[in-house]
Amino acid sequence: MKSTTRRTLAAVVTGVAAAVGVAATPTTAAGAIPVPVPLDGAETALGMELPEVAGELPVPTAGAPEGPRYVEGRLLPERTLPQLPVHGGLPGADLRQPLPRVLGDDFDHAAVDVPAAGLRTLAPGLSLDAPLTAPNPGAFGLPTAKLPQVGLLTPMVRTVPVADLGVGPGL
Repeated sequence: MKSTTRRTLAAVVTGVAAAVGVAATPTTAAGAIPVPVPLDGAETALGMELPEVAGELPVPTAGAPEGPRYVEGRLLPERTLPQLPVHGGLPGADLRQPLPRVLGDDFDHAAVDVPAAGLRTLAPGLSLDAPLTAPNPGAFGLPTAKLPQVGLLTPMVRTVPVADLGVGPGL
């Protein structure tokens, strides 16, 4: 193979790789990866129209925890073990089932669209306080004893899933 042919082939491969990289970037930035389900071979083998199925898988990302807060009068800071936020999503699906004009001439399919929904979570955290007070000037600068305090910061899950059910023309 000539060197000019090799250079041309290398340029084409580099261009295709760059195009694929650019095309993949918005998907990962969106937080969900599309997952198509190929049923074309089954349609050909069975000789009938099958539903179109596609899905979305979320990409979870960990956030930065909010650090401990120092409060006057306490020896240990609040949120001794901070809560870790994790952002992700619920998986999505898109299903289109062909209908043989059951509902009239304008309705050829029934569809269910459940897009990937955002999900925000916080792991449980812990807040402790020592069994001693801050230095007390009335006791020559020595701390006094008190009951220890322990608090559990509750976990949180927040999401708003949606779905769309409809019928329409075409598949």
